Amino acid sequence: MSDRRVSVVILAGGRSSRFGRDKLAEQIDGRSLLSHAIDSVRPMATEVVVVTAPDAAPSVPPDVRLVHDEVGFEGPLAGARTGIEAASESIVVVVGGDMPDLVVAVLGSMVAALEGFDVVVLEVDGRPRPLPMVVRRGPALEAADRLLGHGERRLRALVETLATHIIGESTWRPLDPDGRTLRDIDTPADRA
Repeated sequence: MSDRRVSVVILAGGRSSRFGRDKLAEQIDGRSLLSHAIDSVRPMATEVVVVTAPDAAPSVPPDVRLVHDEVGFEGPLAGARTGIEAASESIVVVVGGDMPDLVVAVLGSMVAALEGFDVVVLEVDGRPRPLPMVVRRGPALEAADRLLGHGERRLRALVETLATHIIGESTWRPLDPDGRTLRDIDTPADRA
């Protein structure tokens, strides 16, 4: 685990189309899915920033900053850009609001691996996974602006564009044998 100051950006601006209703408000063990994501990153965060659609007003604790995309549903790269710009720290951890079981030890190892790189992601089944992602604020903002200006909407484009370190599955799995950090809820069946 790193002792560095980090902002955590939680992406919460999607349509929840596969879920059929607002999945981030969905209750799991008496708390919303978004609350689970917030609580899981608190131990490592200097600040938590939740990025949501322009009209949305999810319930968040008073110490969590809520920021809104300028235009709704422009994709995860636009949402990440909004959150990274709002972040006050130079190191930013980006996660999904639908990721209830993030393991802080894995995220901390990602922050520690950022030295000499602009982006750190995890390898899963031989491929880099875009979330969770750790970025350097300045280079990520510049790249996101450039990519969005060219019509790019995929978060993975940051991985493809910037100096990226991919942490191999054999390295991060001992910290999270069940892969809970990667769990995301896209459909009602994913809650099980």
